[in-house]
Amino acid sequence: MPANDTALFAHLMRRAGFGATPSELERLMVRGYEEVVEDLLHPELTPPLDEELFMRYYMHSGASIDMARGRWLWRMINTPRPLEEKMTLFWHHLFATAEGKSEHPPSSIAQIETFRRVCLADMRTILGELSRDPAMIFWLDNNENHRDAPNENYGRELLELFSMGVGNYTEQDIKSAARAFTGWTFTQPIPLYPSGQYESQFDYRPDDHDDGEKSFLGHTGRFNGEDIIDIIVGQEATARFISRHLYNFFVADEPQVPAWETVPPGDPGAIDTLAAVFADTDGNIRSVLRVLFNSDFFKTARFQRVKSPAELVAGTIRLVGTHRFPEPGIMELDAAADAMGQRLMNPPTVEGWHTGREWIDGGALNERVNFAANQLADVGKPGIREIVRRLEETGPTTVPADLVARCLDLAGQVEPSEETRRGLMRLAESQGDLSFETYEGREQATRSIGRMLQLIVSSREYQMA
Repeated sequence: MPANDTALFAHLMRRAGFGATPSELERLMVRGYEEVVEDLLHPELTPPLDEELFMRYYMHSGASIDMARGRWLWRMINTPRPLEEKMTLFWHHLFATAEGKSEHPPSSIAQIETFRRVCLADMRTILGELSRDPAMIFWLDNNENHRDAPNENYGRELLELFSMGVGNYTEQDIKSAARAFTGWTFTQPIPLYPSGQYESQFDYRPDDHDDGEKSFLGHTGRFNGEDIIDIIVGQEATARFISRHLYNFFVADEPQVPAWETVPPGDPGAIDTLAAVFADTDGNIRSVLRVLFNSDFFKTARFQRVKSPAELVAGTIRLVGTHRFPEPGIMELDAAADAMGQRLMNPPTVEGWHTGREWIDGGALNERVNFAANQLADVGKPGIREIVRRLEETGPTTVPADLVARCLDLAGQVEPSEETRRGLMRLAESQGDLSFETYEGREQATRSIGRMLQLIVSSREYQMA
């Protein structure tokens, strides 16, 4: 597979980000695939997104959760550090925490900032930050986990959903984990009103910690929470569980997590490879992703994942080129993702969202297709104008198959089925030849290209990443 394969770079940017425009792909291809992967893996080397103008534009919304969701989508659309934002979304899905329980926006917003800060760190650091996070502590009741009255909610989900998966621990391990995390709580924030928006902070209370001896996953000691995390990270089950999550998110759709105890991975060899890197690097996520993105199983797995609503919304807006600066409508993008089944910062359960084909039902599919087609309806949008300009520069398009192929490429290197291609061909043939030689011809050609792009983003293949 050639290192300068445009479709390969487009595939990488769909998975490690939210898509790339034709001009962005051209810039990336000059530098080579492995070098681009390294840049993605080191977001700290790229200046961060300047959000000052956005915050000033929407400052009337304060720290509302609706504004935070819109702001996050705006970051997905505009970030110069795409993998950082994609991994933040990954951890939010894996460590699903809903704002709806706490109704305390500052804590939910701070949790997303924490995921962003440690998204490519080692698993020990990530689980440590998660266990100290006030939003998570409240979500799973660890503030009610006391020395004389343990609460097992966080200990159970830490093992079942956040690190190891069902079947790899006992009820006694859950009880020991709960005891180890006694005393891990948070400070009560100043009330939101009328004083303003204040975050809560992690608070360790040694007088409420059970310092007795505990047995956990074959180890015995007077464990605290950090000790539990150390033991978890060293487990083979953790390496495989996190690797399968990364495969499901970046490579190809897997069955839903509750089935993993009995249903083997779609590509066992890929999971073996990723788990070995996890074990060899002490759970370093950056190292695991480096192997993943450079692997043949990643490079060949094109259009094997159903896009999540957030991915579909952010990728479509990147295609049409809007919302690059603060403008009305960013909250409507959040509403669109919500209508498709994904309300950021408010997953339905601690299990998170069901992924893959479960993103799709009759209502959600209509929302997805209508959103994408409506965004492409206005041919005056910057991204569409850029596509028209590129088609004009390459000369008249008199062969319908040529128009179809070029629009598929410019819409993100979409790879259609034969059935989809036939539908696109029928539209191209019905519209006739394109001509840019006169004003009227150019206007007609622009409308024809716009209709072709609308049909492409309405296709089954566009729903896939």
